[in-house]
Amino acid sequence: MFGRSIGCLLVVLCLAPVSLVGQAGHVPDPAAAPDLAPRIFAPIQPAPDPLARPLPHAPGAIGLRQISRAAGMIFFGKVIAIERRAATRGQSVQTVTITFRVEDAIRGATPGELLTISQWIGLWTDGQRYRVGERLLLFLYPRSKLGLTSCVAGRMGRFNLDAFGRVLFSAQHLSAFRSDPVLGGKSRVSFSDFALAVRRASEEE
Repeated sequence: MFGRSIGCLLVVLCLAPVSLVGQAGHVPDPAAAPDLAPRIFAPIQPAPDPLARPLPHAPGAIGLRQISRAAGMIFFGKVIAIERRAATRGQSVQTVTITFRVEDAIRGATPGELLTISQWIGLWTDGQRYRVGERLLLFLYPRSKLGLTSCVAGRMGRFNLDAFGRVLFSAQHLSAFRSDPVLGGKSRVSFSDFALAVRRASEEE
């Protein structure tokens, strides 16, 4: 009888710690919050290179004066090459390089030159894309510290051209330029007229 009592007591003592551990909240358990590890140890993605003087993208929020003054390069040309480049020690973000044959220029480029720009790949993913063979007129921000650029105010800084080299206006452009004395009310203009409007807008106080 005494031996049986001792045996029962030993069983109770052995089972007690197990039941205590099994009660949630009584014993700290690092695995109880598995979502903490990803938050702490997840790789940090490099931030996109900040562009100079970014402008709002909302339609009607800006006009020719704003995009003209924010641009470091204004030219039209043909896309002749596109290349994706991985991040390196000297360039911490993935980029896409686009090479243009410049046909005419207002600022920051020379007619006839091959001009290559670098764009953060996130903008390409977001829709700011190019294709070989297309002809465009672009307002580009000044190159940043990482050598990157993009269209001023997104789509506002990008214009298609027709077969005669005339600048075509999207609905967003038409809304933004409706009060301009040269561009207002027109769906397309010659490059010379457009360049005149840009120079005048750049000089306005």
